[in-house]
Amino acid sequence: MEWENQTFSPDFILMGIFSHTPSHIFLFSLVLGIFTVALLANIIMVLLIYLDTRLHIPMYFLLSQLSLMDLMLICTTVPKMACNYLSGRKTISVAGCETQIFLYVSLLGAECFLLAVMAYDRYVAICYPLQYPNLMNRKLCGLMAASSWTLGVFDGIVEVAATLSFSYCGSREISQFFCDVPALLRLSCTDTSTFETLIFICCVVMLLFPLSLIIISYTRVIITVIRMSSGEGRHKAVTTCTSHLSVVGMYYGAAMFIYMRPTSNRSPAQDKTVSTFYTILTPMLNPLIYSLRNKDVAKAFSKAVGKEKSRE
Repeated sequence: MEWENQTFSPDFILMGIFSHTPSHIFLFSLVLGIFTVALLANIIMVLLIYLDTRLHIPMYFLLSQLSLMDLMLICTTVPKMACNYLSGRKTISVAGCETQIFLYVSLLGAECFLLAVMAYDRYVAICYPLQYPNLMNRKLCGLMAASSWTLGVFDGIVEVAATLSFSYCGSREISQFFCDVPALLRLSCTDTSTFETLIFICCVVMLLFPLSLIIISYTRVIITVIRMSSGEGRHKAVTTCTSHLSVVGMYYGAAMFIYMRPTSNRSPAQDKTVSTFYTILTPMLNPLIYSLRNKDVAKAFSKAVGKEKSRE
């Protein structure tokens, strides 16, 4: 990474989203509460799926991967933000900034593809229930999950490599609470138009392609559900699918708003608000949406709590 003015520290300055006014102190405390809930909820979800043999099926294995991604995503941004706010320091090193970008972009990309895999899983389970054990066997499920992680990491490497090649001069103030690529591009004194085109192409691949697969899968699912004669089967299918669609709507809506708008239409205030939603709120809501609407997860949790109480 090249620097035009070497008389200043090359560290970036994260402007954050909170000041030290009473209202912002309350909001900061709220974010810490959300972070704690998200941390515990995702850890519990991963442990329940790992420990309870009844949840050792593709749907829950994929759900455990989603919880793991959410857990890593929220830990990528919130601890640094909280540390800066409490210490009064707003700086982040170049290495720290690039690490945040890599983890953040990789996890977002991996989650995009994983949500498409989860949609395919529900499509096979509802439309081809008899062939489901063969079409979604453990080996194929693991391969698709690994592919999601790999594609996400590839996207992270591309974006980090590109941002490393730019020159940064003048202001080093990032108008975000973490190192976000669009916010970082505003600081570059290099022409970033080619890279912005690359980002748009990546967004088409990482967002629109998986979203198209999700739409096709659920279109087929809806047709199958309408034709179901069993009311109980229809209710179970609808409950499972609405949980997944709620997560898809929150995640893809926010991600497309951030990364698929023209640079001229972006404002730091809007980016901060939407980034807060899908980097802090969504990781908390995902496990709650799935656990509250899923009887198997609720039973596994009750069983685990019951065992702990019996030991006491």
